[in-house]
Amino acid sequence: MSIEAISLSGRKKQVSNKEMSFLERMYIVAIVKGLMITIKHLFTRKVTIQYPEQVREMSPVYRGQHMLKRDEQGRENCTACGLCALSCPAEAITMKAAERTKEEKHLYREEKYASIYEINMLRCIFCGLCEEACPKDAIYLTTSKVLVPSSYEREDFIFGKDKLVMPLDIAMKNAQLKNAN
Repeated sequence: MSIEAISLSGRKKQVSNKEMSFLERMYIVAIVKGLMITIKHLFTRKVTIQYPEQVREMSPVYRGQHMLKRDEQGRENCTACGLCALSCPAEAITMKAAERTKEEKHLYREEKYASIYEINMLRCIFCGLCEEACPKDAIYLTTSKVLVPSSYEREDFIFGKDKLVMPLDIAMKNAQLKNAN
């Protein structure tokens, strides 16, 4: 057995350069095949959605805007461990850790917190790896259909804690729902 006959994948084909007939050189058969495909698609059902009247169903694994969680007392869950920033493949998350003071005990759960927590939404690919890496379940991707509002300035796409931290009234509702269950 020669080395040319051996194929590891089993898909090796022998190619030949035979002369094309007159009909093959005119490409009439190929053109007719292409037209048949086009005609077949003319009579198939359209998949266009008329947006304002019809709303497309969201996928069950849809990931929307980021949110930093609070606990039932309104304190932030984030401990600035940096695992979300390390796991982000787009390097969209930056944070700076700080020590909590005695006056800030009602704001943060742990002794260490994220004084600066920013996500660059121009870089974020909404993969959800930050959500999976967080040991304190502090960040999650909501099911909100509002992702990032449009703007002309790059600075508007860098979301800080002012846009990311869960509002206090939502945190209290979540605590009531958790206690009810």
